[in-house]
Amino acid sequence: MGVIVESLRLPLALSAGAFLGLGIAVLLMALRGESPFPERSKGTRRASVVPTARRGRQILIGLTVGIVVLVVTRWFVLAIVLGVVVATWDKLFGGVRQERAAIVRAEGLATWIESLRDTIAGAVGLEQAIPATAVNAAPSIRPSLNLLVDRLRVREPLPDALMKFADDLDDASADLVVAALVLNSRLRGPGLRDVLTALATSSRDELDVRRRVEASRRSTRRSVQVVVLVITVVAGALVLFNQEYMAPYGTLTGQMVLGVVLAVFGLAVFWLRRLSGVEEPQRFLIGTATRSSP
Repeated sequence: MGVIVESLRLPLALSAGAFLGLGIAVLLMALRGESPFPERSKGTRRASVVPTARRGRQILIGLTVGIVVLVVTRWFVLAIVLGVVVATWDKLFGGVRQERAAIVRAEGLATWIESLRDTIAGAVGLEQAIPATAVNAAPSIRPSLNLLVDRLRVREPLPDALMKFADDLDDASADLVVAALVLNSRLRGPGLRDVLTALATSSRDELDVRRRVEASRRSTRRSVQVVVLVITVVAGALVLFNQEYMAPYGTLTGQMVLGVVLAVFGLAVFWLRRLSGVEEPQRFLIGTATRSSP
């Protein structure tokens, strides 16, 4: 036992030093406002985007938890797993926020479509109707609409401005609306009001389905969180208050067994997370703004 502890002392010390160095580096980057990850392209899904400050804070907290666990338990595997779980908590258990944001964005888009339809009904063109409806648009889409209005004010062609508007929203439902507006802006044919009416009805139906799905998945998410919390509390209590019972996990063989157990548990949690998630449809206007520009 003493030989094993001596052989693990150097790797543990090096690992603790690495955790500490990474934590200081991430802290300095967070204080300076720099991103620890490279910027994503325009085509990435909005649901996967996390603010830089929050992401850096999560990584810092994960490194801190890993160092504390390593110092208290001397279990290298447990320190790595808990540190990664805390650092990636939003990706593992934070799908509720993204789905609710998508629902709010879909509701704002449906309301804007209805407002645009009613404005066009007064014999007003798209170039005049879009700025008029952007004033009272929902906060979820108002920044993108304001950018669209600004592009129109600097005399950017309407089809190109609408394509960039689709990239700003980064939503599959918005692509349908933008495609209809682009076709009308190029062909200038009749029937735009009927198309917008059909799109508004479709958006309202999709919004209703999303709300029902989100309500049905809520119980599954809560079950996952309860299971993870109970197992974590029980395991943590055993490690802190019954160290003699958990002593075999301190050996090299015990660490390997612990790694297998945590891997199986992680796969089960990931599977439950997939069951409680919703796969959004892929966009079909990705990159078209760049190709349409002269």
